[in-house]
Amino acid sequence: MGDGVRGLVEQVERTRAELSEALSDPDAASDRSRYADLTRRYAGLEEAAGLAARWRDADQQAAEAREMLAEGEDEDIRALLKEAEDAIGELEPLIRHAMVEPDPNDSRDVIVEVRAGAGGEEAALFARDLLDVYSRYAAARGFRVELLDVSEADAGGVKEATFAVKGTGAFSVFKHEGGVHRVQRVPATESQGRIHTSTATVAVMPEAEEVDVKIDQHDLKIDVYRSSGPGGQSVNTTDSAVRITHVPTGIVVSMQDEKSQLQNRERAMRVLRARLLEKARAEQEAEMRDTRRAHVGSGDRSEKIRTYNYPQNRVTDHRIGVTVPLKEQVLQGQLSALTDALQAEERRLLLEQQEAELAGGAA
Repeated sequence: MGDGVRGLVEQVERTRAELSEALSDPDAASDRSRYADLTRRYAGLEEAAGLAARWRDADQQAAEAREMLAEGEDEDIRALLKEAEDAIGELEPLIRHAMVEPDPNDSRDVIVEVRAGAGGEEAALFARDLLDVYSRYAAARGFRVELLDVSEADAGGVKEATFAVKGTGAFSVFKHEGGVHRVQRVPATESQGRIHTSTATVAVMPEAEEVDVKIDQHDLKIDVYRSSGPGGQSVNTTDSAVRITHVPTGIVVSMQDEKSQLQNRERAMRVLRARLLEKARAEQEAEMRDTRRAHVGSGDRSEKIRTYNYPQNRVTDHRIGVTVPLKEQVLQGQLSALTDALQAEERRLLLEQQEAELAGGAA
């Protein structure tokens, strides 16, 4: 009984011991980024370690009871064995769930970029709708939203918007939003009642600390210019807008929302750090993709992940096949039915991969 869970228990004990040893290494504390990562991983296994210890106690109790019963039947010992086996049965699914080592970035704040895609004015209006939905959802989850930059479109939509969501676990909640979001609806300007299809792209990045990403100032090309509003008109008379180009990667970040050049530069650097961290994560993911299949969509901006169908009042997430009401839930900022299902699917796939690796190691 519980051979698969025994392997998971052994794995969490081994991983916990390895992390403890690594944290006690005097050299670890000198590397702030590595030490922070080790600390996050160690804390993330705390629940699994506690459950594993309880499973060990129950397993030992059951083994001792069986030994005693082999020497002769006893009602009290039989009851003790049943109690131990019941405890093991209750602990197994809890261990399987807790044993999945979380993404080390899950606890971070997050930076989200929403851009109007195909569809002209409708796409910009849809991008605005997504911005509103995410802001409402973040507030409902107790997170704080910080709007970093918005490029307005002429008809009230947005060409693109960048915002931060701050709070423990923000990345774990928003990370599956990356990709192409498609809307099907009749535009207000459509006299024939025809349904139009438009898109918006979303990029989701864990916010990086300065210790996470080392940026050589010599690799940066910084331009300043006057901010502009819808239609390109100037909205101030000073060169407060900032454009930073990271020359080695070609990544360009522009900020113009603040009147202070310094504030725009600081915001641009935050987004640049997040993009560089995300680039490193994507490269690592690509290297592992042949062996690691445990991901719910790639988060790539070209991947269509969700359709918002206004005539049928529904939103469908194509990765998990879940459909929820549009007007009563999603537009009110109630995304939990989707995000919870995506998180559950991620954990299921990670556990499936983990158990396959355990089985492969035992073979």
